[in-house]
Amino acid sequence: MDVEPAIALARGASVAAYVAFAGISVVLAVIDARSHRLPNRIVAAGYALATVTLGLSAVAGGDGAEAIRALAAGAALFGALLLVRILDPRAIGGGDVKLAGLIGIHLGWLGWDAVLLGVALAFAGAGVFALLLVVARRRGGAARIAFGPWLLGGTWAAILLAIAPAVTG
Repeated sequence: MDVEPAIALARGASVAAYVAFAGISVVLAVIDARSHRLPNRIVAAGYALATVTLGLSAVAGGDGAEAIRALAAGAALFGALLLVRILDPRAIGGGDVKLAGLIGIHLGWLGWDAVLLGVALAFAGAGVFALLLVVARRRGGAARIAFGPWLLGGTWAAILLAIAPAVTG
């Protein structure tokens, strides 16, 4: 079965976007878990890679709906976490806010269901982890937990669930 070159380019570019995001995700999760920091240069590189790869995929595919949804999801997640940060700066870090936009772009490319699932899994995972730490009496209620790894974990769980039907079927 021959695949039209534009479709092949679109698919290849979107695969490249997620492969690059996977590498960036691992680096950011490790750094945040160790230092409670999400370096701007790495998050910015993620935005640049997503813009190029997913932008190329949208142009080659000839349908901008995925790109528009991805941008809307990125803006929505960035805005939601920014609002949380404004209301209570201790609740979430600025790096998490910036990371949320990048996460939203990648989840939004796959659909709004992926966005909602990724966010829900991130908050649920972090919440359960925090509760377990309190129950284990290792940390008090004011302890800081690196949220980036939880954001990325929920994101990747949602990505894998979103692409599973395409891979297995």
